Amino acid sequence: MNRGVMTGAVAIGLACLLVLGCSQKMEIPKAGKPRVTTLTIKAQNIPMALEYVAQTASSRQVNINARVNGFLQKRLYQEGSMVRDGQTLFQIDPRPFQVQVNEAKAALDSSKAAHATAKANLDRIKPLVALNALSKKDLDNAKGQFLTTQAAVHQAQAQLNAARLNLSYTTIKSPVDGLAGSASVAEGTYVDATNNQLTTVYKMSPMWVNFSISENRLLELQKQIQAGQLIVPTNDNFTVEVILPDGSVLPNTGKLVFSAPDYNPTTGTNMIRASVDNPKGTLKPNQFVRVRMTGATRPDAIAVPQKAVQQGSKGHFVWVIKDNKAQYRPVTVGDQTGMNWVITQGLQNGEQVVVDGVQTLAAGADVEVSQNTQQQEIGASSTDEKAANEQQPAAADAGTVAASKENGTDNTAKPEPAKP
Repeated sequence: MNRGVMTGAVAIGLACLLVLGCSQKMEIPKAGKPRVTTLTIKAQNIPMALEYVAQTASSRQVNINARVNGFLQKRLYQEGSMVRDGQTLFQIDPRPFQVQVNEAKAALDSSKAAHATAKANLDRIKPLVALNALSKKDLDNAKGQFLTTQAAVHQAQAQLNAARLNLSYTTIKSPVDGLAGSASVAEGTYVDATNNQLTTVYKMSPMWVNFSISENRLLELQKQIQAGQLIVPTNDNFTVEVILPDGSVLPNTGKLVFSAPDYNPTTGTNMIRASVDNPKGTLKPNQFVRVRMTGATRPDAIAVPQKAVQQGSKGHFVWVIKDNKAQYRPVTVGDQTGMNWVITQGLQNGEQVVVDGVQTLAAGADVEVSQNTQQQEIGASSTDEKAANEQQPAAADAGTVAASKENGTDNTAKPEPAKP
């Protein structure tokens, strides 16, 4: 068979295939409906756990100063150790002050002797004046001498008291139970007004925990309280937990004790103070921690899992399933509670929100709901929520609202939901 015959046969075969292909319709497989998992949301009272970045401070920080000048003879405590109220911390050389006490005693004895003589003289003159044996001038002179020596006795007694007081000041004691800092002055140094601060003692329990809230956030939360969207405990009776830098929670809880009456003119924030028992000294002064306040509640609120909330060019949205069709629903995101977002606008009680499978959805598309779950009660103290709050800031603020109606800025940024 020559090459021309073969080429013709191939051409005829291709033509037949084209004719057969055109005589039949090509079948394109239909894509299946997107499968999603949904959650039927339920309006409920949602406890709010509110967090702030905070800094600790001693509830009583005492600077230990020398009250008299002299050579620092000895430091009598271990730096960085706990000391007791009345414990001796330093000893200034007492010998010069003991000399002053002895001199004051001698001066007092001399004044008392002179006063005794003046009194005896007055006692002798009085009857003689009554007998006109001496003049009234003699009596006046005797009385004047008596009063002068009496005043000298009082003055000498005061000087002795002052000398004894100064002698007592050479023994420097702690006025509180607390943690003693390092010594600022070395032994053998002459102490005077220029270097009289010797150390600091920090009262360790209770410990103050100070934090701040911005003016804008405070006003926002106060509006929510007035509108009934947020309920706070009576008399600001929040429970305050302290979260340590490693994520662990201090066993002892505290309470709010102070709200500053003004705003910081530099930062525009209001300072709040909580008091927390610290019997084991776990907290140290000037330590950065987080405070979590519980006790506030959002009544009849709606919350959805964080993964259900998407971020688009026009803001946050969720997918709602109605009549087995996907609906695009813009929402307003409020505070975070555990692994959920509070939705302040855009959702109604009983609606079906997509929590898994959101990536395949389009508005109006038919969907297949593979599983629908009824939303359970959301609790602020559940293990999962506490773990979540320890890993990322909660909606950090409402507790202090009522307190400000206080002990360093509104430090909580709202994490953004994932973009589709």
